[in-house]
Amino acid sequence: MIETEIQPDPTVNERTAIPSPIESEVSLLDMLVLLVGRKRFIVRFVLCAAVLAAVVALLLPIRYEAKVVLLPPPQDSSIGSALLGQFGSAGGSMGPLGGLASLAGGSLGLKNPADMYVSFLTSRTVEDAMIQRFGLMAEYDEKLMSNARKEFEHRVTVVAGTKDGLIRISLQDGDPKRAAELANGYVEEFRKLSASLAITEAARRRLFFEQQLQQAKDNLTTAEEAMKKTQQATGVLQIDSQARALIESAAVLRAEVVAKQVQIEGMRSFATDDNPNLILAKQELAALQSQLEHLSGSEGDPGSDINLSKGRVTGSGMEYLRRFRDLKYNETVFELLAKEFEIAKLDEAREGAIVQVVDAAVPPDKKASPHRTLIVIAVTILAFFVAAFWVILRASWDRAFERPENRQRLELIKALWKAKRKHG
Repeated sequence: MIETEIQPDPTVNERTAIPSPIESEVSLLDMLVLLVGRKRFIVRFVLCAAVLAAVVALLLPIRYEAKVVLLPPPQDSSIGSALLGQFGSAGGSMGPLGGLASLAGGSLGLKNPADMYVSFLTSRTVEDAMIQRFGLMAEYDEKLMSNARKEFEHRVTVVAGTKDGLIRISLQDGDPKRAAELANGYVEEFRKLSASLAITEAARRRLFFEQQLQQAKDNLTTAEEAMKKTQQATGVLQIDSQARALIESAAVLRAEVVAKQVQIEGMRSFATDDNPNLILAKQELAALQSQLEHLSGSEGDPGSDINLSKGRVTGSGMEYLRRFRDLKYNETVFELLAKEFEIAKLDEAREGAIVQVVDAAVPPDKKASPHRTLIVIAVTILAFFVAAFWVILRASWDRAFERPENRQRLELIKALWKAKRKHG
């Protein structure tokens, strides 16, 4: 009987071979064996991390979150422009100033006004006002305003809705009632800031006329004082009706010329020289100047803008006429600006220059942070992966240095390190 020798299958040997401890690659089964073998270390590490996370979570301060929802004012074209146009066209002589009002009342709307209000809400002025009003530096235990501002910014969130356009303010504090007070106070401080700024188109126009009106008021006061001194010095208390009419007409024309010049300068910022509106405004200015020159006349005093012969008027009378002319001119400018200022104020109120509160802040009935359960669970899971990674890394390290060549490299590194320290 012939015996046949059975040759072993090399593929079977490779599949059933026990992995060598110095193999560089570790299979999933090997990693599971390592983890089970070091289960005590892993369990202790995870339990210690979970207990530490629970202690830290219990020590974290409780914070409540109060929310405010705001509706920013619309950025539509001002309907007061129509009123100003009607006012400017009335009487004929008010036209140039009406054109100036139309220029000041042009549409200055923004594509996304909510973003602008978010920037105002998060401005340093509003934040510092909140810190000073509620004494937050002492509450945050900060000695510097900059540090208190950073802590305040960590507790405040201001977001503009992309779909509804509403602004949502969230503010956190340890006391629910104080959180609501801070959130509502935040809106109040913003309103104080917005009252001093020209945010909307109507507010810009109101601020423009307010500044011009103040300047005109000062000029009128100066003219009145000069007129009073002239009356006392010259003794002239009255002039005839013809001279009065000429002076009043000249004062109105001078006011119109000044208004038209300001309008043209404003139009030059956005219009070219070929712009029809600019050409028309120049023609109107030339016509007004021509009327003023005709009223002054060649024989008149160039400084008085009235057609009165020097031979017919004494020196004291001419000085009185000059002062009276200046007084009527400043009175006319002041009256025109005062009317347009009142219209701008009405337009600003109609537009709604300040934001509207959709939802005021109320004391929250649930805490916003910390989420203790989530903290403990997250730390526990993280600790398990850290412990498992450490066990696998330590096993791979031990296996790597079981090879003679790796041990030699390690000894060489130690020798080089020691030699470097001696020579260094």
